[in-house]
Amino acid sequence: MKTIAIPCLLLLTLLLSSYKKNENGVPLTKIQVQAPFSIPEITVPDFGTCKTFSIVDFGAVLGDKQKNSLAIAKAISAASEAGGGIVEITAGEWLTGQVHLKSNVNLHLNKGAVLLFDDDPKDYLPAVNTSWEGMECMNYSPLIYAWKCKNIAITGEGTIKAKMNLWKVWGARPRPHMESLKRLYNMSYQNVPTEERLMVNDTAHLRPHLIQFNRCENIRLEGFSIINSPFWTIHMYLSKNILLRKLNVYAHGHNNDGFDPEMSQNILVEDCQFDQGDDAIAIKSGRNQEGWRIQVPTKNLVIQNCTVKNGHQLIAIGSELSGGIENVYVHDCVVNDGAKMFHVVFIKTNERMGGYVNNIYIKNIKAGKMDLGILGIETDVLYQWKNLVPTYVRKLTPIKNIYLENIKATNVKFESRILGQKEMPVENIFMKNVAADTIRDKMQIHENVINFTKTK
Repeated sequence: MKTIAIPCLLLLTLLLSSYKKNENGVPLTKIQVQAPFSIPEITVPDFGTCKTFSIVDFGAVLGDKQKNSLAIAKAISAASEAGGGIVEITAGEWLTGQVHLKSNVNLHLNKGAVLLFDDDPKDYLPAVNTSWEGMECMNYSPLIYAWKCKNIAITGEGTIKAKMNLWKVWGARPRPHMESLKRLYNMSYQNVPTEERLMVNDTAHLRPHLIQFNRCENIRLEGFSIINSPFWTIHMYLSKNILLRKLNVYAHGHNNDGFDPEMSQNILVEDCQFDQGDDAIAIKSGRNQEGWRIQVPTKNLVIQNCTVKNGHQLIAIGSELSGGIENVYVHDCVVNDGAKMFHVVFIKTNERMGGYVNNIYIKNIKAGKMDLGILGIETDVLYQWKNLVPTYVRKLTPIKNIYLENIKATNVKFESRILGQKEMPVENIFMKNVAADTIRDKMQIHENVINFTKTK
């Protein structure tokens, strides 16, 4: 079978010199990204000429959580009502509760600024429309949250930090928590309206995301650092036109993925560093009935020039992928030697997910030792759900057209382990110049694969 090579492209991010203003006057920059597939220009806001609203002018006081929370909210409202503005977090440690962004607002953290989020659950009430592991619900607000906003940004050289004492306790997942998950799972299957899926109670303990932008457009996250997160760190949900650039993300708690794009499209991640307790980047698109109901795939995602210090995988796809995942291009990234990693790339699903995975390109990756391998594909990954709920609807996941080129690891158990379903084999896996210095077990471990090609 003839090998299909990844097209040789000049891989640049081109910032167009022309600007387009939205109806409120915030300039919009269009970013053109080259990839092995067609991807639209990514539109993001540029607040360089917008007015600044300092939280100090709205009553913020170092050490006073109540005053700071109120001042930040007032500054955000003023900036949005002005047609666009920069909410300035000045140097110092500012203790706060939830932050809800509005359209045409740039939350800017000056150098030396720390936005410190308390871990009192009451600070994240009332409940908002959010999600938990691919299922929509009414839960505690993400620490930074945006709902149906356009032209929003978080920028600057400062730091977003979360207190973790209580969230660590909630991460234990005792039986009452699991029963609440089961209740949410069943409500999702029954198509109960999201507004009726109230998960804020004494037993659910569904930890909030650090940052979630939900149903938003034109998003820029650039320059700042993150320390700690209750749950998934940066979660883009049903959103489009997204830029993550020069972020330094550190979070080693339970479920601390670095970046989770879910049912989101037209995304560029570049020059970021991830140091995670879970996957560095986990690409998702809804769990089971939720993905089938909403029917929005995650697609047109480019990740370039990033570094992973720790994390289960550089790239994980799934397991929540019921809406489908396609057109992903990851290139010129480094996994530091000494990182505690399972795979470079791991695609995971199960008989309940459905969805699909198509057109995944991974190129020019340097990695150290992997506990497992370079490429893993598994189709029976159920985690805690295996015995928690039965299989109500069985839908297999077609996985095809996976391209790996110029990938080098120092020490692996296997180069590739692909465990497809007999009824629906994995198709079209192409590996070119993929190798490890040491292979501890077998080069390939394959079941139910059609058209696997490996060349030098």
